[in-house]
Amino acid sequence: MPNPISKKLLLSKWTACKPRNKEKHFLVSKVHDPALLATNTVPVGYVELEAIMSKRCYVVLIEDLKNQDQWRIGWQH
Repeated sequence: MPNPISKKLLLSKWTACKPRNKEKHFLVSKVHDPALLATNTVPVGYVELEAIMSKRCYVVLIEDLKNQDQWRIGWQH
């Protein structure tokens, strides 16, 4: 059964409080989905963030997104 929290995270927007490589704004592009093959999903408890400008992808713990010193929900200045 899919996790409702993970479904809400998909396509959500995030702002890094301390940008690296000039990457500040991100979109959640993947969440763990047990229905997909292991090669098409991220591990349980993680999400894949895609940088808006560079299109680079990073795998991040969902718990890290809750840390307001690192991440803010939405795209902010």
